[in-house]
Amino acid sequence: MDWKILATVFATIFIAELGDKTQLATMLYAADKEVSRWTVFLGASLALIVASARGCGGIGVAISRRADSARSRRAGFIVIGIWTLVRS
Repeated sequence: MDWKILATVFATIFIAELGDKTQLATMLYAADKEVSRWTVFLGASLALIVASARGCGGIGVAISRRADSARSRRAGFIVIGIWTLVRS
């Protein structure tokens, strides 16, 4: 396992998700006293796993077949950066 890539991906996704509407929705579900926090945690975790699997499997594989991985990462970060700036 490449620990540097693991740490980079973790840090990037963790920072990107802070204050995200997904995190806020999860907090609202967990705030309900009639709902188990573990159920909310499991549901939110599974949703992120499935969404990530789609990116790694479908789109990620298609991009890797057609483009250089270093260029793809740079282009992806540029697109995400621009999208983030436009949204704010």
